[in-house]
Amino acid sequence: MSPPRLTPRSVCVFCGARNGNREIFAQAAQATGRMIAENGWRLVYGAGDVGLMGEVARAAQGAGGEALGIIPQHLMKRERGRQELTTMIITQDMHERKKVMFMNSDVVVVLPGGAGSLDELFEVLTWRQIGLHEKPIYLVNTEGYWDPLLTLMDHIISQGFAEPFVRDFLTVVPDAEALEAALRTALA
Repeated sequence: MSPPRLTPRSVCVFCGARNGNREIFAQAAQATGRMIAENGWRLVYGAGDVGLMGEVARAAQGAGGEALGIIPQHLMKRERGRQELTTMIITQDMHERKKVMFMNSDVVVVLPGGAGSLDELFEVLTWRQIGLHEKPIYLVNTEGYWDPLLTLMDHIISQGFAEPFVRDFLTVVPDAEALEAALRTALA
């Protein structure tokens, strides 16, 4: 028999520090945050109060959920570190931020975002590829946002720079509803 868990299951969400130029991105972040809270899971995210980061955190906390935010000191002002979090950890740098986020989560979810979100995604994908973890990685493909990335991944594989199984490490879902179904299975 396994010992009881002392913390709730935790969902790491990587996403943009901007909202993007379509309202659907903010709506997807809000739906994801609410869904995490409604299932009793803890949100683990980059601690910002801006962009999609702020949207997902406000929605999760607004629905009664816990939020663990991890932010490097140098981004506290720029990303307006959310002061109302259940727990906030301030790190020395970005690498430590990613590591602490990952270590405090059971699964990884990637919403639309920019270079930072891509960095976070590829780091955890690389760690999975080289056998450092087996945590599920979900890509929320809001209205096809990640389609060009998926095409690039297929190109990388077809050109012999990655094994086909690497693509299988990414579970692509269209929205928070499909993500919820996948997470319920993964976190059972």
